[in-house]
Amino acid sequence: MWGFMPSETDFFDLFEQASRNVVEAGQCLKNLMNNFEESEKKIQHIKDLEHKGDGLTHDLILKLNKTFITPLDREDIHALASSLDDILDEIDAVAILFRVFKIQHPTPTACKLAEILHASAIEVGKGIGMLLEKNWDIKECAIRVNSLENEADEVSREAISRLFEDEPDAKMVMKWKEIYEKFEIGTDCCEDAVNVLERIALKHG
Repeated sequence: MWGFMPSETDFFDLFEQASRNVVEAGQCLKNLMNNFEESEKKIQHIKDLEHKGDGLTHDLILKLNKTFITPLDREDIHALASSLDDILDEIDAVAILFRVFKIQHPTPTACKLAEILHASAIEVGKGIGMLLEKNWDIKECAIRVNSLENEADEVSREAISRLFEDEPDAKMVMKWKEIYEKFEIGTDCCEDAVNVLERIALKHG
């Protein structure tokens, strides 16, 4: 087991801030899907959270480069920071597509995928919290994220299949296909983050 040093706790404080930011962004995207009023304001808020996340990732990498002895393997710190940043990027990308494609209202599928992505982000946040507590038993967290990722895949595939069968406007088919796939990539990124946490747990548990 490794102990905490004053300089080391900064890494975990930054990870905690980054995970909270990801969960908030997931909640904001879910709120956007469930209530599309003032969509531009909500999309901009997600963009602001993405910018905040970029700053936190920069701080983590900068600290990593300046710290001689780190509390976790350097590659794990980098991978975890990058995976959290990837989740946030995909959440922002989904929101931006609604603006770019001039979508008037979300579909039930978009609402469902936003719910799944937010739930996945919450589980990642729980995993980060366990990391802070030096609790390495994250198996249930990993199982839950994997289950959510599988659910997102299934929901997305079924929705895209229905689009090609039922939607007469080819442009709308391609727009919604891209949106659904972005949601799915977001849940994939959550699974990537939990995989990093599992690797850390194996090393330190």
